[in-house]
Parts: sequence; structure tokens; C-alpha cells
Amino acid sequence: MRIGELAKRTGVSVRALRYYEEQHLLTSERSPSGQRHYLESAVDRVVLIQQLYAAGLSSRAVLDLLPCVVEGRANPGTLDRLAAERERIDAQITSLLRTRQRMDEVIGYATTSAMTGHACPRPANPRVPVPR
Repeated sequence: MRIGELAKRTGVSVRALRYYEEQHLLTSERSPSGQRHYLESAVDRVVLIQQLYAAGLSSRAVLDLLPCVVEGRANPGTLDRLAAERERIDAQITSLLRTRQRMDEVIGYATTSAMTGHACPRPANPRVPVPR
């Protein structure tokens, strides 16, 4: 498939796909006229790259991890890197869950305030400033 079709099927811009090639994250064959052509498997690879980026990994980290994820090849350094990235993602999840819980509290306070006309109560955590 050509680059435009890959972009459409993955929701990734043509520019990003070119960048992935520059970073050696993605490969294509060239037609005699120089157009890029991708295998069907490129769709899954681009989706994986996007997932790893969304998890906060850098291009370099993705490049280091792809052989393990795609080809099943790993070395002790790769395993250490995967474990470290997983720990980092777990920490992000924990932080996001705390943030969501706090937002739920604020939404509850705001809902009560909107329904009763009373001011929102002060938060239980004094480190969070209350707007005046």
C-alpha cells in the first residue's frame, strides 16, 4: 500500500510516517518512480509505534524495543529496559488514578454547589489552593 493509504488506515500523518522511516522504526519498498510501498503488516507496526509513543517512550526507546516486540528477539538489556518502562508507566497510571479521584471529588463539590447555590467546601488536601 502507498503512504497515503497507510496514513488513512492508521490515523497517522504522512509526515509522521516519513519520520518513522527516518528513525528506522518503519520500512518501505520504493517503486521505480520512488513512491513508498508498505506491506500490510505496516498497519499493525504503526499502531504499535503509536501505542508506545502514547505510553511516553521516545523514538530511541521504541527502536530498542521493537526487535523484542515484533521479532521475539531480546537480550538482558532489553528486558531491563522493558521492566523500567513498565514501572514508569505503572507510576503514571497511579498518578492518573489519583488525579481522577480528585477530579471526581471536585465534580461532586461543584455539582452540589450548582444545585444548592452554596460555595464548594474546602478540599481535604490543604496543598490544593481554593480559588477565591
